[in-house]
Amino acid sequence: MLANYHTHTYRCHHAEGEDKAYVEAAIRNGMKVLGFSDHCPFVYPDDFVSHTRMLPSELDDYFTSLTKLRDEYKKDITIYIGFESEYIPELLPEQEKLFADYPVDYQILGQHFIIREPSPYTGTIVSDETILESYVNSVIDGMETGKYKYLAHPDLMGFSGSREIYDKHYRKLCEYLKAHDLPVEINLLGVVEHRHYTDEHFLKLAGEIGCKAIIGCDAHQPYRLDYRVGQSLCQQMAARNGLKLIDYLPGLEPKA
Repeated sequence: MLANYHTHTYRCHHAEGEDKAYVEAAIRNGMKVLGFSDHCPFVYPDDFVSHTRMLPSELDDYFTSLTKLRDEYKKDITIYIGFESEYIPELLPEQEKLFADYPVDYQILGQHFIIREPSPYTGTIVSDETILESYVNSVIDGMETGKYKYLAHPDLMGFSGSREIYDKHYRKLCEYLKAHDLPVEINLLGVVEHRHYTDEHFLKLAGEIGCKAIIGCDAHQPYRLDYRVGQSLCQQMAARNGLKLIDYLPGLEPKA
């Protein structure tokens, strides 16, 4: 792997390790680009506090720390600073105001919730087709905004019903990604922890449609950025399913 754009920090409250340790693990791996995309903060209209994402009050420290590391290691690696965010239309105006004061390089879409928290987590296996359809439609609506560089763990929602129904909805998503030249993420975390995503059947659909793919470490610990066994498994999955892996996201390549 020459780049990873799916990297978290301890500020999301379910990752661990110092920021510097992530950078040094990526350098050991031989990466040329490291994108930090911690779980984004939202400004809620009430007193709700999420325990799975960064708080608005942590933004200053996030950008200060990573900007210093970007300068310190600029001869070794290019660092980009962004977020993994959900597409929740009602919360976007306040989020955009919040981000306006910060040099955000990019965002990726990780649709962990279809509606604002507190609400059901989408990273489960459902039996109701309407829920799967809602997930796919919300993801496509999010990508249509042009705010997100790619879709993290696209098959995050599993389905226990018929394969025909699964194929109908996920084929629609893959066709959208193909038409818009967006890669399918092979999520290393899901692969090595044997989660229901990234699913081999999903990748087969994507390969048949002609999608490209990118490996996302979804790193919640520094060692995930230097985990060669996991990277090899992801590369093998791409090859088995006819998916061409890309190294870099457009506009987020190594800086000379």
